[in-house]
Amino acid sequence: MSEKGDNRIRLGDLIRNRIDEDTFEGKYNASIRRRVLFILSLIIISIALFFVSVGLGAVNISLKDTLKVFGQLILPDTIKVFCYLFLPSLMEMPSVHAADILLASRMPRVVLVIFTGFSLGVAGMIMQGLLRNPLVSPFTLGVSTAASFGAAMSIVFGSSIFGNLMYTVVTIGTVKFDIGDMITVLFAFVFAMLSIIIILMLTKGKNTSRSMVILSGVVISYLFQAGVMASKYISDDEQLREITLWIMGSMAGATWGIILILLPIVVICSILLFKVSMDVNALSAGDDVASNLGVNVSSLRKKSLVISTLMTSACLAFTGVIGFIGLMAPHICRMIIGNDSRYLMPAAGFMGVVILLISDLFCRLIIRPGELPVGIVMYVIGGIFFIWMISNRKWSQRI
Repeated sequence: MSEKGDNRIRLGDLIRNRIDEDTFEGKYNASIRRRVLFILSLIIISIALFFVSVGLGAVNISLKDTLKVFGQLILPDTIKVFCYLFLPSLMEMPSVHAADILLASRMPRVVLVIFTGFSLGVAGMIMQGLLRNPLVSPFTLGVSTAASFGAAMSIVFGSSIFGNLMYTVVTIGTVKFDIGDMITVLFAFVFAMLSIIIILMLTKGKNTSRSMVILSGVVISYLFQAGVMASKYISDDEQLREITLWIMGSMAGATWGIILILLPIVVICSILLFKVSMDVNALSAGDDVASNLGVNVSSLRKKSLVISTLMTSACLAFTGVIGFIGLMAPHICRMIIGNDSRYLMPAAGFMGVVILLISDLFCRLIIRPGELPVGIVMYVIGGIFFIWMISNRKWSQRI
């Protein structure tokens, strides 16, 4: 075997800990092992929470019925043979009631939670790396509030501008796509992008402090919040209720049509952001160092911020304001696995999934059969975390 082949570390060796930690290379490989295992553990926790979330709610569905539905949905023939040979008790068909709840209601909701948590976690990590500020996130930069304003404008003026197109439903196969949903995504993205453009204009000077970025985000949030209040004032009763519930943040409106709209956006944006993760690593040493290493800093910031904003605003257009995940998830992961964006980005994404899955499950169970808006819980958790950050000497010195 060649020397290059001998030095190549394999994932199997990482997991089985076949690493000599006495050498510098061994210590480096050990750190990679810790990061890989951490990401794998987050994926496993996310999968476990997925099954718990689809099974629990106003009506509990047993794990046995849940597995029956999934098995017959994905691999019906293979599952039948497996159950016939090893688990005859699972040969019975799940109840129609359980299958309808899981497929029509619970699954699209939980998948929407996963998309939103992952998008906010990744976007928060990328924004912190690009602007080199530990308090930056889609929420603190005003992106969430700007997206709220865009959605509110769509709710209030959409029918006046687009007429019956807002209420048009296109059916492809068995999935229904609401044109109004797509228009809402467009409005949310345009105004979220506008907030980022304003912040970049306000902070484009080389001597701009890191705190100035946060202050600019706060100012932008107030401006768009005023727009949201104005839209509530001129709306009718039905529109006012829709805007109010949207601002609180909720996953109750999830449908398979929404999932299919978000799927290409989240997947493509995540791939594009992962491709620039090495450049984000270089940027952490400063703009001058990154430029000397061949990174086009200006282009990197603009392109990555646009992609992050698109991914975030698309999800928030359907869920409402979900705050602080983009702040918490990257920091929790950074404390455990360090600053390498190649590993930090997927870790922050899956940490966002875990946080939002737990929060949404809590909101569905705490007052069932009713439901608490998930935005309320995230405000409480995020506020406590934010206070801890600014009072912690290690992080406060970086602001």
